[in-house]
Amino acid sequence: MKRLYIFSTLAIAAIAFSACNQAEKKPQGLVIEKQGVFSSGGRVTEPVEGEYDPSISWMDMTRKGTTSHVDHANTFYQIPAGGNGIPMVFLHGYGQSRTGWQATPDGREGWSDIFLKKGYSAFMVDQPRRGAAGSTEEMTTDALDADGMRYKPGEQAWYTHFRIGLVAPDRYEESQFPAGNEAQNQFFSQMTVNTGSYNEPLFGEALSAVLADVKQMTGQKSVYVTHSQGGRVGWQTDATNIAAIVAVEPGGAPQVGSETYQKFLNAKIPMLFLFGDYIFNGPENIMSTGFWQGVLQQCRDFADHYNQDGGDATVIHLPDMGITGNSHFMFQEMNNAEIADVVEAWLKEHNL
Repeated sequence: MKRLYIFSTLAIAAIAFSACNQAEKKPQGLVIEKQGVFSSGGRVTEPVEGEYDPSISWMDMTRKGTTSHVDHANTFYQIPAGGNGIPMVFLHGYGQSRTGWQATPDGREGWSDIFLKKGYSAFMVDQPRRGAAGSTEEMTTDALDADGMRYKPGEQAWYTHFRIGLVAPDRYEESQFPAGNEAQNQFFSQMTVNTGSYNEPLFGEALSAVLADVKQMTGQKSVYVTHSQGGRVGWQTDATNIAAIVAVEPGGAPQVGSETYQKFLNAKIPMLFLFGDYIFNGPENIMSTGFWQGVLQQCRDFADHYNQDGGDATVIHLPDMGITGNSHFMFQEMNNAEIADVVEAWLKEHNL
């Protein structure tokens, strides 16, 4: 069997040509035809016991008779003038918000602008209980996030686990992560707390509502781009309004033969998995190295079975294409435009 990351000769040539000419590209203008913000999914809480008194309103600290809209997703979208009509829905990973898709730590264009210039519409989601969708009933009780009423710090731990370097601020050799204290400060400032506990089925319902809203707005199914823990939410999402999935280092793949696996297989959803560097050449004495090796192998095993069962899945380990130095945050790094070209080539091969 051929390696799953192999494209057609034409696609590889196009990527190589693009990579060789990155330095020659001039800034390209971007005209937005329409943009806005909307919420999807969620629920309304039951009224607090008692009768609402409008004469007191917000000064009644008991909140008698009042309700709250909670656990919805919040989406900021932009539709480019003269675009191809295909929407891309971007979902962040753990500790992140849609900000990570919009810009890089050193101020260059993020994937949202890059793909807008390629003609795609960009729909950038904050999942429930995160960022602009932070409204929920109870503070998170997840041990990873909080200890009692205090949120836990952890920037150095995530820096290591995300394979930027062993210990901040040091980066791995030939790293594509932007250098300098300012870039690192900008990156860490993007980290966003969970307001409520992590709930994959609930988040999947909200993202299903997002995709349904995007279909209603555009008339098109979406290219669903997920990252890290957002990949796990992606597997919980209804396949009805998905045209394709681009999973950037997802936190695993669906179990082969499971109901989730069959859901995507039956819907004939093509999938692209992307993995960066320092997975097989990272420090051998840290737990994160084994973790990422296991995740990559799981996705390769999934793709093998998915393809054998009539599906369409491609796994790309970027160093196998000669693209090196990328961490878990490849879409924010110095060669993010080159990797976006890889994604675009795959999408074009699937008429997207």
